[in-house]
Amino acid sequence: MKRLSAPSLMKNLSTRFILMAVLLATVFSTSASTTKSTPSYTLTSPDKQLRLTLNQSANGHFTYSLTADGVVLIEASPLGYQLAPNTTATSEAVVTVPSRDWEVVKAEQKKVNTVWKPVWGKRSVVPNRYQELTLRLRLKGASHATVGAADKGATSTTFFLVARAYNDGVAFRYEVPDGSQLKETVGSELTAYCFAGDYTAWFYNGELHNIGPERLTETSGERLPVMTIKADNKAYLAVHEACLGEGEPLRLHSVKGEQVFTVASKPQTLHPGYQSAWRVLLYGRTPGALIDSHLIELLNPDPEPGTDFSWVQPGVCLWDWRIDGALWDGYKYTMSYPSWIRMIDFAAENGFKHLVLDANWYGPEFDQSSDPVKGDKARDVQNLIKYGKEKGVGVWLYLNDVGGRNYPIEQTLEQYGRWGAAGVKYGFMNGNPAEKQQTTQKITRLCAQNKLLVNYHDGPVHPYGQLRTWPNAVTREYCKAQLDGHQIFHPKTFVTSVFVNMVAGPLDMNNGMFDLRQGRTTRVDNNQEVPSTVVSEAARTLIVFSGATIIPDIPEYYQKYPALLRFLSAQQMPWKASQTLAGEIGSHIVMMRQAKDGAYLIGAATNEEARTLEVPLTFLPRGSFTAEIVQDGPDGHYLTNRETCTVSTQTVNKKDVLTLSLAAGGGACVRITRQ
Repeated sequence: MKRLSAPSLMKNLSTRFILMAVLLATVFSTSASTTKSTPSYTLTSPDKQLRLTLNQSANGHFTYSLTADGVVLIEASPLGYQLAPNTTATSEAVVTVPSRDWEVVKAEQKKVNTVWKPVWGKRSVVPNRYQELTLRLRLKGASHATVGAADKGATSTTFFLVARAYNDGVAFRYEVPDGSQLKETVGSELTAYCFAGDYTAWFYNGELHNIGPERLTETSGERLPVMTIKADNKAYLAVHEACLGEGEPLRLHSVKGEQVFTVASKPQTLHPGYQSAWRVLLYGRTPGALIDSHLIELLNPDPEPGTDFSWVQPGVCLWDWRIDGALWDGYKYTMSYPSWIRMIDFAAENGFKHLVLDANWYGPEFDQSSDPVKGDKARDVQNLIKYGKEKGVGVWLYLNDVGGRNYPIEQTLEQYGRWGAAGVKYGFMNGNPAEKQQTTQKITRLCAQNKLLVNYHDGPVHPYGQLRTWPNAVTREYCKAQLDGHQIFHPKTFVTSVFVNMVAGPLDMNNGMFDLRQGRTTRVDNNQEVPSTVVSEAARTLIVFSGATIIPDIPEYYQKYPALLRFLSAQQMPWKASQTLAGEIGSHIVMMRQAKDGAYLIGAATNEEARTLEVPLTFLPRGSFTAEIVQDGPDGHYLTNRETCTVSTQTVNKKDVLTLSLAAGGGACVRITRQ
């Protein structure tokens, strides 16, 4: 392709200086628009409250800006790619796509108003309404006869910018159509987010407490999505990506003192058929609106035609890892067949879908010789799966990346499918981010072929809406599983992570520990549990969105609190509806979900501060209902008195307002059924 020679002052500059040059060129072009107009394209959301504007400057560079409710939130920000240096060229000029050598030959707009009915999700029916703009760019000098004919197999050097505007956010991506001759190595992505104010932000932070709140100008270095932003009391944003097909998962970068974030993900290759991930900006007037959005999923495609996912059953799951060493009335729980049978029986009695077997069932998980099909307790596991089927309870199998790589993964997962396992929990995946992304896609596909659910742990690739295309990808540990992190997982961590990490998709946080005694427990792996209250632990299981809500305690501790056990058992998925009723990042959250049998469930959680919350029941239909309300005891506290609660019932209707009292670090649980 023809390469553009940039001015000499741009030679060998870093990507950041190129971004600034693009912005300056746009400013100068805009100021000169009175004498020479430059192309501008506007896309509005169906409700007209969001406006995404794409501008092409006189030198060909593209920028975008975002206005929400009449307020500019994102100022002119660069789009496109910087190409890698051409080692065969004599010029050392920096080359970008697009640039002045590219022209828009066609701008196409369309409106979509359909619905998505997920196999499972936050609600049973999801509106899919948006407006889309596709800018078809062609390298100047290409034959006009080929313009717009790429879809028919014609050859020209073409490049598309595609943008969508929904009521709850906007997104854009880069595409190279199949008929294009564009084949280039990318040096870096130019996409940036130039915020219009010094807003407050929070970030995903691996297995640590979230970064934030911090001002944008205080941020320095690399950050991971989701980036959740509070622009003002009625304007919240979240930066993430959707439909990541190839390349490295999104990373962000900023320089202290600036309000600009750039895409730091490693380069990719532009080639015919290339589609970048969608760059997504979620918008809501409350932080809960970001959680309730389906935009990330909607930007992913449906499953391939003919694919059957009717076998996918989301739900609450028991787990054997934290029961190891637990004592009750002379019985000691272990990760072995007798304890597994007790857990299966308890799951069947209470409507829990699965039992998850964790590491070492086929031998030491990091041992190179541990065979994930033939090792150690493999025979017991096969018998357990059969017993579980008789009881209506599925069994998940853990698989470490050591076994996943040392033994043919195709054969291993095929064998698990023949055994009748319900799913696979995959741990400690190795590789760089791009490699992990490809491995994750491969394993998800193989699990689907063998009718296995899948849950990724230990530094997984972030969720980006896969559950639409692959409903068997039900959850992942894109958070700090709280039982591993009593040192850093505080009540404020929970009410921050749900507004940051959970925006990306379903999370496996391992909430629901009821053995919260003061001091150390008898558990083998972690004998000092995370600070919380027993009511908050139950509430968190509902608040956290997941297709596999994995609860960690033994049956007897759940039976100790009958009302809370009823609350757990009532979490029958798939959900018919979900709504964040109230909340503020780092402070508190109130979540409502309607179970598939029609029951309405409310979970509330707070940070280290006790608080009283007023919860309107306007989401209820007409009629009278019975509400069973579980709250922290009057002297409850996440540090000093965790295992205390009060239970009450009352008749309610949609005009009522519940008053919920939450202890410091505590919560509340409400189960509402029709009379």
